[in-house]
Amino acid sequence: MVPASIPKDWSEALSNERNAPWFTELCAFVAEERMRATVYPPEPDVFAALVHTPLDRVKVVLVGQDPYHGPSQAEGLAFSVREGIKPPPSLVNMFKELAADVGCPVPGSGSLVPWAKQGVLLLNTVLTVRAGEANSHKGKGWERLTDAIIRVASARCAPSVFVLWGSHAKKKKALIDGAKHRVLEGVHPSPLSAHTGFFGSRPYSKINGMLSALGREPVDWPLR
Repeated sequence: MVPASIPKDWSEALSNERNAPWFTELCAFVAEERMRATVYPPEPDVFAALVHTPLDRVKVVLVGQDPYHGPSQAEGLAFSVREGIKPPPSLVNMFKELAADVGCPVPGSGSLVPWAKQGVLLLNTVLTVRAGEANSHKGKGWERLTDAIIRVASARCAPSVFVLWGSHAKKKKALIDGAKHRVLEGVHPSPLSAHTGFFGSRPYSKINGMLSALGREPVDWPLR
């Protein structure tokens, strides 16, 4: 892992974290893991969420958990998979609700890069994973960095919408300035929970309604 791949705007905002001993230890851990096993996403894509969504363009923060651990799936954006890769079940459910909510066709691609480029920060709370082993890099230090990213977005970004799906993401609410930003909490799109409140929740139109109320440009959700 190369810390220099963090783009300059985010790197400066996260300077305290980058210079801390625990971050050096985290980098060493990930480097060792890559020597011993396959790790996703590839090194150049670890900070893709920050690359595609500059700090001054953030208008939505969508919090995920850890990267997909299947071959060629993870591209460094929460819930997103590379072009040509079959969308995993949670993403399939997101697309079903997208079609039901805003009336657009189910996308042919599972890559959410177009959302990221519009200012949707697709942030996993853990940024790497060992192949085939979900949550294998949980508790190794990533959470300290991504909590800091959420705090930076809360402190420095214009009023935005923070989207917290599921119990894991909802724990991050304490990091967000609720007086400045809007927080949308909901059920996770996982097949284990989607039928208990995610389907029919209309999150995409709600996000755009919140953005409009904040005086910000809505997200163009259809993926073409």
